[in-house]
Amino acid sequence: MSLISDLRWRDLIHQTTNDEGIDAWLTEKPRTLYAGFDPTASSLHVGSLMGLLMLRRFQLAGHRPIAVVGGATGMIGDPSGKSDERNLLSKEQLQENVDGLGKQMARFLDFDEAKNPALLVNNFDWTGGWSYLDFLRDIGKNFPVNVMLAKDSVKSRLGRGEDAGSAGMSYTEFSYMLLQAYDFVYLSDKYGCELQAGGSDQWGNITAGIDLARRMRGTQVYGLTWPLLTKSDGTKMGKTESGAVWLDAERTSPYQFYQYWINVDDADAGNCLRLLTDLNHEEIELLDIARVNNPGQRDSQRRLAEELTRLVHGETALATAQKATEIFFGAEIADLSDAQLTEIFADVPSKSLSLSQLSEGLNIVDALVEAGLSKSKGEARRTVEQGGAYVNNRRIAGIDTHLSTEHLASETVLVLRSGKKKYALLRFE
Repeated sequence: MSLISDLRWRDLIHQTTNDEGIDAWLTEKPRTLYAGFDPTASSLHVGSLMGLLMLRRFQLAGHRPIAVVGGATGMIGDPSGKSDERNLLSKEQLQENVDGLGKQMARFLDFDEAKNPALLVNNFDWTGGWSYLDFLRDIGKNFPVNVMLAKDSVKSRLGRGEDAGSAGMSYTEFSYMLLQAYDFVYLSDKYGCELQAGGSDQWGNITAGIDLARRMRGTQVYGLTWPLLTKSDGTKMGKTESGAVWLDAERTSPYQFYQYWINVDDADAGNCLRLLTDLNHEEIELLDIARVNNPGQRDSQRRLAEELTRLVHGETALATAQKATEIFFGAEIADLSDAQLTEIFADVPSKSLSLSQLSEGLNIVDALVEAGLSKSKGEARRTVEQGGAYVNNRRIAGIDTHLSTEHLASETVLVLRSGKKKYALLRFE
């Protein structure tokens, strides 16, 4: 199956500027394409996966991908899909963000491949030295205002008006389209780039670049968009109550990242497997069948979480996330750090006690009461006698059991459980 046929099977193509000919065009010889990434933060998030994976798919198929980090365009802010103008970032903050994105992209793209190495560029490098007059003379004269006003990203903002609570659109944001359009011209000149790919909300910017290349160079270039990553209810995927799901382990830990995909709804699991993984068609279709016949097994979500956590964070982080998940199903707790236990049991009650109490031997009955898992010593005794008391997910056999530093699950934490799912942490310092 050709690359385009596979992308279509996965529903990864929203629009192209050459529907009938793009398959043959890509098969004819290796092509160079690019996608842009917004440096408004020092980490990419789940919404960025579509772009990264699209470039990755093209590279694996033999084409050369260019990742463009918008150091220049990021200083303005893309109005596409936005209802209000964004705050402008300083040059220093933008550079910090650009550096962070580059490190993350290396997990997805091969920058050392001999035949078609990926390339990472910053559009500030070729626009930062422009004067305003140069910009107007060389770029602005090629943009008919009526064409710009017809773009959806512009119309939707201007159509809201101040009465709808919007400040409209500044000239700065209005100029964004010109800057991004010139990226395509520059990349075509320097690297022979012939295809720009982006999310469906970028169609107006992409076609503006195609038009500018034609006007300035007489060059024919093409565009392709993928659908936005949304849930079945139409809301953006990658958002939680605590905020965005980031690709940076410091912002969203591998365990939290893994848990996000494990908890994807059945209605979204099949779509995510197609859009975000390299699993073959047969396996995805078998998972579709299994999800219908036995949804409780959550095989689709497990495979999704495995594939994406491995890709984003690596094999070791995946193993740790899987181990942490198994803890909630009764796996014994050992060889974890305070930080890992705190993360796994973020919503579990905890209490701090003196280390001397543990060194002297803390009776299991007293421990259950201290942790709040039992209201009284009598209740705690009954819990132990009925086999419902656990330390680090290991059942405690008798009420005369005394806990010591040997029972710590990490540097300072001991995990208590009452019954099947009632957990508490005791910290000893």
